[in-house]
Parts: sequence; structure tokens; C-alpha cells
Amino acid sequence: MTTRTQPTNWSGTVAYRARRVHAPTSVQELQALVARSPRIRALGTRHSFNEVADTTADLVSLASMPPVVDVDRAASTVTVAAGVRYGALATAVQDAGLALRNMGSLPHISVGGACATGTHGSGVGNGNLASSVRALRLVTADGDLVTLSRDDDPERFPGVVVALGALGVVVDLTLDLVPTYDVRQVVYEGLPPEQLVDGTFGEVLAGGYSVSLFTRWRSPGVDQVWLKRAVRPSSAGRREGQPGDLPDDAAGDYPPTWRGARLADGPRHPLPGMPTENCTPQQGVVGPWNERLPHFRMEFTPSSGDEIQSEYFVPAEHAAAAMAALAPIRDRIARVLHVSEIRTVRADDLWLSGSHERDSVALHFTWQKDPTGVGAVLPEVEDLLAPFGPRPHWGKVFTIDPGAVRAQYPRADDFAALAASMDPGGKFRNEFLDRYLPAP
Repeated sequence: MTTRTQPTNWSGTVAYRARRVHAPTSVQELQALVARSPRIRALGTRHSFNEVADTTADLVSLASMPPVVDVDRAASTVTVAAGVRYGALATAVQDAGLALRNMGSLPHISVGGACATGTHGSGVGNGNLASSVRALRLVTADGDLVTLSRDDDPERFPGVVVALGALGVVVDLTLDLVPTYDVRQVVYEGLPPEQLVDGTFGEVLAGGYSVSLFTRWRSPGVDQVWLKRAVRPSSAGRREGQPGDLPDDAAGDYPPTWRGARLADGPRHPLPGMPTENCTPQQGVVGPWNERLPHFRMEFTPSSGDEIQSEYFVPAEHAAAAMAALAPIRDRIARVLHVSEIRTVRADDLWLSGSHERDSVALHFTWQKDPTGVGAVLPEVEDLLAPFGPRPHWGKVFTIDPGAVRAQYPRADDFAALAASMDPGGKFRNEFLDRYLPAP
């Protein structure tokens, strides 16, 4: 199917300029489409907030492709169609008695799009979602179907996974799995500012298997701490990233205060006043990983879309200093902000990953849908973060100079060379790639 309606991203803040949007229903149809298109870009679930997916030629959505989810229990892997959403993938994997190591805040995003842009969840021991990719298949510029894997092509593979669609249209991905596990989730409120300093800040962020801090920048502390604790089987030792001051069994009581924050007396939403039934179960109720690691339930829309998003990865050792650096403009941030989320991401070897070769803390901003107001405060945020080497999320809004962005990626030139070798005619390039990762 092909349409000529001008599509937008999820929030309606980016209007794609494509002349046509294609929705093939088979790999063969996709191959033929790519082979005949002069320029083409893959479109995921449209959760990016900039022009990373844009093109003036053809867009292709994989949402109509067969939703393959093939679990290999013996190998502890799953092969999943790129257009499948994480919520559907996670349910199938859990039903097979296995698990993903981590998930993002939203289960609504596609596997292919999330991995291509370096999207992540949280946890000091958890890499971004792309770090679980063992192999992938993609359609190259001439329409060929090519398989690349970590085992068979270890030199190039770290450049292939987080590739921003520059190498071809990914058809499916093979992900590493782990044994299934349960998680308990609680929320603490009112984390005092003295916990956000060197040493203690790292301890807070390591307080669970996955930890998210939410702040609206209206006060020096943190509004909410979402602690997701993996439940320890009776025969296993303590989980990585889970110190001993909180329970890691299925029934232990959470203390009424933790590091000066108060245990919430009911379910919470990151934004006060929003419906809590949209969120995954809290209050320490045990449940499978796929129903606790995301903040939001698959069956609910987490937001109306009236927002703009930005995110910056800084080295974990500078997290407290980066937070403190933003304090002088707290009021200006708060005026145009819905909420900020602070998460950890383990280092990886993926060339374009925000956490390439460094453990990172990600500072995420969900802004109001106010392009003028956001455009005014973003340069201030970025200038204050500049001493810490921020890497902007590839799918969010940022204004950092392209040269400064490239300078944060030691393998940027290697990626540009890889893209040129796999797509010499520039079929998959667009203005975003030309600006931030120009061809050699």
C-alpha cells in the first residue's frame, strides 16, 4: 500500500516531507521497493522528535509486515520483525519463559526504530536496548537481503546496530534473552537535594535493578523515585545494582522512608494529576518483568502527544555535577517543562550509542508543546552541560553544533566510512545525516 498523505511524528511537531509513504506486506515487496526508489527512509512508530527519519522522497513503514516473533529457547534468543512493538515482543518472550534484560519507558515503540536510535531503559547494569542485538537482516540499496551478526562480523557489527537508518532497511533483529524474572516496583517521593551529590547520587541510581528519577525542576530535590527491584529467587545471590537496604524478595516490606524520601501511599503517575491507571503496577506488587520495567501499560496511551522531547547522555561520574550545573536556570526550565526523567545506562561498544564506551546518566526533558519557549531554553541547557561532553539522543530535539556532536563519538568517521561502503549512492541518506554524520 502507498499513500500520499503527509505524515507527522507522534506528537505532530515534525511534518515529514516525503512524497509517498509505502507499507509493504512482505520482504520481497520491500526489496523491490527499495531497489527502485532513488531515495528512501524507514519509518518506525514515529516517536522521534526531529528529522532523523525525514526524506523528500519515499518513506517506508514496516507496520504491515508479518509480525514475526520467533523464540529460540535453546539459544536464548528471539528473532523479531523490526516493526513489532516492544510490548508485543515482551509478552511473547515472557510466555516462552524467557526475558529481555531491559525495556524502555514506553512499550509502544518498535524494536527496529528503538535500536536504530540508541533508545534505552534504566539500570546501572543494563545497556541500551540495542546492546541486546546479536544479529539483524536488512535490505541494502540494491534490494539485496543481507544478514550481519556479532559473531560473524565482530569488527563492523558495533557500527551496524545503532545506524539511524543509514545502512538499509532493517527487516528483523535477533536479540539475546535471559531467564524470566519478577520485579517489584515502588515510588518514593520528595528525595532531598543532599542525595544528589557525588557519591550518594550514584547510590540512589543504583538502588534497584532499574531506577528512574522524575523532577519538574521546581525545587532542588527530586519529586519521585521509581524503584524497580528484581525479585531474588531463593537459591540466587543478590542482584547487580541492588544494595541491601531495600527488600529483594517477594514479600519484604519497603521502609516508609528511604534516603529522606517518603514511600508513596498509592499509585503515582510521573505527572501529578494524570491517570495512574495508565502506569504499570506499583506499591511492591510482584509481577513479571514485562509488566513492571516499562512505566506505562501497553493498552493505554501514555500522553496526548502535546510535547517535545530532548535528552542528553553524560558520563555517570559527572551526573551530580551536571544536575548542579542546571540549577541556576531551574525556573526557566520549569516554565516550559512537563517533567524530566533521569536514568542510567551501562557502557557498550556500539559506535553511535549515547553510552558508547562510558557508563552514562541520561537527562531527559519532556517539554510542553511550545517550540518557541523550548527553543529559547535549549541552548542554555546545552551550554551548561557542555563541560561534561553531552551526547544528545539521536531521536530528540537538540541544537548542539554538528561538529561538537561528532566530536563526542570516537568512531564517527568509521561509521561514515561504513555507511559510504554499504550505500555508496546515498540512497538512505537525508539532511539530518548529512548535517551530523556527513559522508567522507
